[in-house]
Amino acid sequence: MSQMPKIFIDGEYGTTGLGIRQRLETLPVQVCSIPVEQRHDMKVRLDMMAQVDLVVLCLPDDASRESVAAIQSLSGHRPKILDASTAFRTHPDWVYGFAELQYGHDEKIKAAPLVANPGCYSSGAIALLHPLVEAGIIAKDYPLTINAVSGYSGGGKQMIASYEVEKNAPPFMLYGLNLQHKHLPEIVHYAGLSREPIFVPSVGNFAQGMIVSIPLHMDTLSNDVDVSDITLCLKHHYETSKFVRFMKDKPAKLAGDMLAYTDQMELHVHTNDRKDMVVLTAIFDNLGKGASGAAIQNIRLMLGV
Repeated sequence: MSQMPKIFIDGEYGTTGLGIRQRLETLPVQVCSIPVEQRHDMKVRLDMMAQVDLVVLCLPDDASRESVAAIQSLSGHRPKILDASTAFRTHPDWVYGFAELQYGHDEKIKAAPLVANPGCYSSGAIALLHPLVEAGIIAKDYPLTINAVSGYSGGGKQMIASYEVEKNAPPFMLYGLNLQHKHLPEIVHYAGLSREPIFVPSVGNFAQGMIVSIPLHMDTLSNDVDVSDITLCLKHHYETSKFVRFMKDKPAKLAGDMLAYTDQMELHVHTNDRKDMVVLTAIFDNLGKGASGAAIQNIRLMLGV
């Protein structure tokens, strides 16, 4: 683009929107805003959308669908759309915004008019599972269990207030125990699974950060694979990646906030002396590579900046 690209963040006052807005200060783009009192006025928002190169939607699912329908009703210029909700993550017309999914996926994001930003838990689970399922190391119908802990910032302004203002939140909390978390469809879809995993998310008393962990018994995997097969598969898949790194070390402890305030993700393979059990882990910032950081990565690709 010859001129500085213009971006409008629809929902810029939420946690993800604020994170994107802050990160955009370092990019050669023009961020366009509307007065805060007009943020619910669809006509004002649509007038702004018609003037920009990219609209970033940081809205609840139904509001995102409404905004997308409004943009697609425009008769003239239509901006590209990056949506941070769960509304379009498995939609066939949208490209999933996890650039490291497979070779050449970043080029698909570059060319796409519609990109769905991944969920935070999903990013860690898919980063670990997709290469292993694609290689046949983990069967598509393997009975997976995924455990995860996130910093409380992932719960939005109300949960942040309960930890930082009211100070009445628990130090640790399991949730989603109906086993129907909203990130499950994209995990199944982009990990290439045919059986839905048991996914148990949790929240800890730290602001930002996330660990996704997946335990495996080696004798239940496909084709008599061993730990070195898992290690080599993940190492090869991410060897040229800038933001997702496979780590050779096998730390005995991991802190949930060790990559807080960064846009990096680190993957580990932990095993015992007998090498008959494995725990796969992904560590990252739930607001970084799990949200706003991933959005900036996609914005760079979509606008060529």
